[in-house]
Amino acid sequence: MAYRKLGRDSAHRKAMLREMTTQLIMKERIVTTETRAKEVRKTAEKMITLGKRGDLASRRKAAAFVRDEVADIHEEKDTVVVKSALQKLFSDVAPRYKDRNGGYTRILKLAIARKGDAAPMVILELV
Repeated sequence: MAYRKLGRDSAHRKAMLREMTTQLIMKERIVTTETRAKEVRKTAEKMITLGKRGDLASRRKAAAFVRDEVADIHEEKDTVVVKSALQKLFSDVAPRYKDRNGGYTRILKLAIARKGDAAPMVILELV
């Protein structure tokens, strides 16, 4: 089998991966368990590759996966600019890796495990 089931049915697993990938794009760093991070890494790297391509088909494929959430709000002169997670992916994150052929994420293991079940925790971040 080419993926981990993570103890969830397929709809819940897909929703969780979509949400965690979107949060990684928005915040550029998340703390999660090691097995979840390894699965989110796959989808995040695919989304960044689509962002590097930048054509309309890639934008539509990424829009079908990345959730429509507000990533950044700032002011420019007299207007307020609201940037979604998809816009941040294509305008900020993907151009950063234009000369890189892969390996856009990094997993750093934390020394302490989760308190309830002692699951190994990691930080998943964009390089």
